[in-house]
Amino acid sequence: MKFPYLGVLALIAVPISAPAASREIQELQRDVGLLQEQVKALQSSQNEKLTELKTMVQQAINTADKAGTGVAVIQSSVQQSLRDQESKVVTPVVGLGTRIDSLSNDFRMLQQSMSDLTSMIGKLQNQLTDLNNAVKVLQAPPAAPPPSSGAPGGEPAGPGPAASTPPPSATELYANATRDRSTGHLDLALREFSDYLTYYGNAEYAPNAQYYIAFIHYSQGDYEKALKEFDLVLEKYADDNNKKPESMFYKGMTLVRLGRRTQGAEEFKEFLKRFPNHDLARQACSQLTTMGLKCGSTRAAAPGKRKRS
Repeated sequence: MKFPYLGVLALIAVPISAPAASREIQELQRDVGLLQEQVKALQSSQNEKLTELKTMVQQAINTADKAGTGVAVIQSSVQQSLRDQESKVVTPVVGLGTRIDSLSNDFRMLQQSMSDLTSMIGKLQNQLTDLNNAVKVLQAPPAAPPPSSGAPGGEPAGPGPAASTPPPSATELYANATRDRSTGHLDLALREFSDYLTYYGNAEYAPNAQYYIAFIHYSQGDYEKALKEFDLVLEKYADDNNKKPESMFYKGMTLVRLGRRTQGAEEFKEFLKRFPNHDLARQACSQLTTMGLKCGSTRAAAPGKRKRS
């Protein structure tokens, strides 16, 4: 656009030689003037459009800035809402989980305490039964002394070989052993129960004496001997002997103490199968539960006459 404009100016600057210009030059000058007007109008229009375009661009920039600010506000609001929800929901859930863990630990401790208490009650019941039996034995009439030998005519017998001292009666020997065991003289009681089995191995209280020998070894931590003695109760005497349930249970406990947990578990299962109503059934079930095993439901022992101890 600049080159035609310069050409027009050059033509205007050329001096007119004649005072009367030709008609073509006048028309050319008129066209140049019109062209100048058009150029000015075009420049003015372009300036106006450029101004409008700048205004629109500025408005678009302002709108974009406002939209960015709005998005930032929305994002901040969403993040704050998430933080509020986290503080209202996550924190209580974490606290609840911690509380549940604490309650689980308390329950396990309570379960262990109940198991220990049940064991103590069982031992006290055994001691009370032993004391009751000892009283009954002491109340029994003493055995008649053996007849004394003498010389004819009532004179004292002459010197001869000394007669061996007869053993105490079964009643007296069992009562002494029971009393010594109850008062904590375990070694003496162990020897007396052994003497009872030596002299009266087929008597009424022979299974009891064998059981207490095993239990004394168990209480002293001699589990190998205890296991052998409990097996004697289970194998040597009839199935209806009244110490069979206790022998089965404490045989299982002995196996557990020896680290033979699988065999101990089998013994507890057999005990629960044969004696589901026994006083020690709950303890056997607790032992299986501690090993991570299940046991059948146990019921309280039905009331009735207690077997002799």
